[in-house]
Amino acid sequence: MTLVEISTDGLDGAVLADRLGADRIELCSAGALGGLTPGPGLLDEVLRRCPRSEVHVLIRPREGGFRHSPAEVAVLRAEVRRAVAAGAAGVVVGALDEHDALDTDALGELVAEAGAVPVALHRAVDVCRDPVEAAHVAAELGIRRVLSSGGAVRAEDGAEVLRRMARAGVTVTACGGVRAHNVRRVVETCGAGEVHAAPRKPVPSPGGEVDFGPHAVLDEEEARRLIAAARS
Repeated sequence: MTLVEISTDGLDGAVLADRLGADRIELCSAGALGGLTPGPGLLDEVLRRCPRSEVHVLIRPREGGFRHSPAEVAVLRAEVRRAVAAGAAGVVVGALDEHDALDTDALGELVAEAGAVPVALHRAVDVCRDPVEAAHVAAELGIRRVLSSGGAVRAEDGAEVLRRMARAGVTVTACGGVRAHNVRRVVETCGAGEVHAAPRKPVPSPGGEVDFGPHAVLDEEEARRLIAAARS
């Protein structure tokens, strides 16, 4: 059976994903920015109110690329410690060096901070110069899982790379454009036993003279169809 991970950046979305039967929740904040580290209040409430799904915490201190300064690595370490102490089932991290390869020093420190808690490599791998080599390096660092589209925009287009990454000794979670209509094709072409999706829909602002714009929430119907299709 295909494992389904749902990404959400709010409590309501996490509770809904848990109720719909997601195997894993990747919890973040600021999904519109690609996801940032969630705050402690959000994490605590999600862990308290989502008894079924594993909750894995995205650790990303800012938007943009993945070359992190020593100060940012210190923040990443602190955020890993906090997530582990709160009871997260896993953490999701990434860092690159100036050559767009994995920053093994930074990642080694983060794996050490996580201790016995599983560590996954996030989509920093998709901007590495060689995602397959990065998967091998990740495995050597003790990273158990890699979230990837195979360096493509969509998982289907990176299928061959994803298959090669899986041979590196890590679990590959296929992501990138995964929805109910194509999840079975993604699983079959990529050879992945896990998929990741962030089906969201916009909620408009009430408007007025001062308008901060819409926000996005988990798309319940798409998430339901996706989970059902993945398990069909």
